[in-house]
Amino acid sequence: VVLVSRDGGDGGDRGDRGDRRQPSDDVWPLAVAMGADEVCLLPDAEAALLELLATCAESSTPRAWVVAVIGGRGGAGASSLAAALAVTAARAGERATFVDADPLSGGADLLFAGEAAAGVRWSDLAATQDRVHPPALRAALPQVTDLAVLSSDRSGWLGVDPADRAAGTACFDVGPEVMTSVLDALGRGSDVVVVDLPRRVDETTRVVLAAADLVLVIAPAEVRAAAATSRLAAAIAPYAADVQLVVRGPAPGGLRAADLAGAVGLPLAGELRPEPGLAGCLERGEPPAGRGVGPLARLCRTLLEQPRPSRSEWEDNSAWLG
Repeated sequence: VVLVSRDGGDGGDRGDRGDRRQPSDDVWPLAVAMGADEVCLLPDAEAALLELLATCAESSTPRAWVVAVIGGRGGAGASSLAAALAVTAARAGERATFVDADPLSGGADLLFAGEAAAGVRWSDLAATQDRVHPPALRAALPQVTDLAVLSSDRSGWLGVDPADRAAGTACFDVGPEVMTSVLDALGRGSDVVVVDLPRRVDETTRVVLAAADLVLVIAPAEVRAAAATSRLAAAIAPYAADVQLVVRGPAPGGLRAADLAGAVGLPLAGELRPEPGLAGCLERGEPPAGRGVGPLARLCRTLLEQPRPSRSEWEDNSAWLG
């Protein structure tokens, strides 16, 4: 409950808040009697009142199912799996959004041949401070293969000193505040949000891990990959509610998917069998699982059939929004 007061005159006591006017003394007993959580004095608190009204309007909107994908080791195929999940969800008629959270990825829109598509990239959201309207943000993103894609752009590299390029100091890095705001908006404006995570556990990654209903770690069926994946699983476990493993074949030494899952201590979500021609399709700009056939498409359909949180569970587990 919010009590709105429009005091006349000078609005009463200015208190400890400088020049900002405060409600007169007779407003507070009324607020207590009403059980009000907030008291907004107009016109000074107009922005705060609009924020509260927006929150109330959006509170009834079901949130998206958020899936984060991360590689157990470098080159494991996390970006391809994340892109394929988003494509498969879109093919099923869901409002799917793909989020590239790796500032050094080179732009995940390349996975969908969407580098020339008009729309908002991460660099356009660098100064995001105010509430982002959910439908407006998703509509502003590049729309490719029936899904919305938020990725880095490559224009920032033009004219950059080669030394800065090598050091990575010239690329845009997504901060935790911006990521929180963007995930909040996309979560309200989508049915499925798939986030492609970098192999590092910084503040921004922790925001995504906490927001995700499901975190998929993909690893090749190799002994060294098992060692690397074990370290990664231990690093992300404190921040993620549900972490599962996807094992990618072939297995050069005959390592079974179930054995790898047991070694890293993660439940097995699925096994990705070799898909001849996938690398060539990606080079030609064909989105992974875009045709809806093959081992990758079948795996993604299985993964998307996992139970999703109910509305009440979303409301009970929304602390990540801050």
